[in-house]
Amino acid sequence: METVPVLILDPSDKYRPDHKDEQQFRNYENAINIDRVKKTYYDMHTYQTYHFVQDRTQHWTKFNHTELTVMEALEKLNALVDESDPDIDLPNSVHAFQTAERVRAAHPDLDWFHLVGLIHDLGKVMALYGEPQYAVVGDTFPVGCKPSDSIVFGQKSFKGNPDVDNPNYSSQLGIYEEHCGLDNVIMSWGHDEYLYRVLMNHSVCNLPEEGLYMIRYHSFYPWHTGDGYDYLCSNKDREMLSWVREFNKFDLYSKSEVVPDMEAIKAYYQSLVEKYIPGKISW
Repeated sequence: METVPVLILDPSDKYRPDHKDEQQFRNYENAINIDRVKKTYYDMHTYQTYHFVQDRTQHWTKFNHTELTVMEALEKLNALVDESDPDIDLPNSVHAFQTAERVRAAHPDLDWFHLVGLIHDLGKVMALYGEPQYAVVGDTFPVGCKPSDSIVFGQKSFKGNPDVDNPNYSSQLGIYEEHCGLDNVIMSWGHDEYLYRVLMNHSVCNLPEEGLYMIRYHSFYPWHTGDGYDYLCSNKDREMLSWVREFNKFDLYSKSEVVPDMEAIKAYYQSLVEKYIPGKISW
């Protein structure tokens, strides 16, 4: 299938220019282009129903869109023009290397962690194959239960979502049992869950469980930053939370105008790809 360049409005990617203090990131009240950011989230919270997620999961887990290596998929992200960042105009692939290099500097002995930094956003290739941006980018949340107050723009942004009026989905636990574990929770559809499913489908994925948690839940801000949804978490999820939070600080605060020499370091990351996720991958 042929891909075309698209404008990808990633509200989670908007608040990372390096002149900001940490408290100024993810400002959803006074940000430039707040109307566009707000629309992205309101569309997400309106259309991402339990049945919508089931449909998109079925569509994307056929893994029949393309065959790409990790590096080829990373190159594809150069076709994503991110207009959500008012200060820095960098392709997503640059952010990938920035994140990876910051992880590498802080954790030189955890080479799998470096690779996670590089690949964490590869699921955004869905946008190149027609998936609407509200089902690709932004913060994720569980479907099938009441939205938490820790979600960006709050419960009012779900006013148009039919699930909030469905008694099966509108209680705190909804369709879930208390402390059932996140692996048994259906998350809103986005690049996190998609990449996780892609890697699980691949013939060889040697990333440790910690790395897979980072990939699968790095956009689950209502949990790892908002302290919501603990009632759905298992003891294993709580153990892994510190790893997800550790990754988040490199992802969220890594964007700056300092661009690493990607050609000089590409061979190192290619060696990690061959070690942990070799070969062509079905997307």
